[in-house]
Amino acid sequence: MNYKNLKVKIFADGADINGMLDMYRTDYISGFTTNPTLMKKAGIKDYETFARTALEKITDLPVSFEVFSDDFESMEKEARKISSWAKNVFVKIPVCNTKGEHSYDLIKKLSADGIKVNVTAVLTIEQVQQTVKSFTKGVGAYVSVFAGRIADTGIDPEPIMKETVILCKSVKSVESLWASCRQLFDIFKAQRCGVDIITVTNDILKKLPMIGKDLTQLSIETVQMFYNDSQSSGFQIK
Repeated sequence: MNYKNLKVKIFADGADINGMLDMYRTDYISGFTTNPTLMKKAGIKDYETFARTALEKITDLPVSFEVFSDDFESMEKEARKISSWAKNVFVKIPVCNTKGEHSYDLIKKLSADGIKVNVTAVLTIEQVQQTVKSFTKGVGAYVSVFAGRIADTGIDPEPIMKETVILCKSVKSVESLWASCRQLFDIFKAQRCGVDIITVTNDILKKLPMIGKDLTQLSIETVQMFYNDSQSSGFQIK
């Protein structure tokens, strides 16, 4: 199998504008996501300038930008402004704020007004259920379940993702999203769960050409790497 046979849609996850545009030129990226943490790591200082620059170049694929306030009134103001930047924008709303107060009322209000929402930081089925209930039918929406973070706790995320898929399919235009991808094989896990979308960082996306590679040849190449590195390092045992 190669990446062209994949049914799950791949969204590039990052905040480096050059990296985003590199991915935009490929034939396997279906959308983009970012968040304040990725922007901080990329050294972004002006949120709106960065977003508008990206949207000037990426006009025909969905791009998700996140609100950054912690109170729902401010979140709403940010969400409405972010949504106005372009028709292909999805506004990322955290499923709750730092106090643990859920965002369902805000999600419902925004969705009812036709704003496309990407609900992020979802980790439980209860959160998925309440989120899906908050959407207006026919208005684009994503439910971003952080499968990688679930796995970090020692819990298998696949049963949660499979149930998420079923719940999302119950409302028109709502798509399930596997977030916090940790390795290339997560793409195949997401696909076998029936997930609509998986977000993948550029570092992992660079491994796509590895799909279907002969393991015997890969073994030889791995040994060659070790040998070359030992030689260039001048290692000796006397």
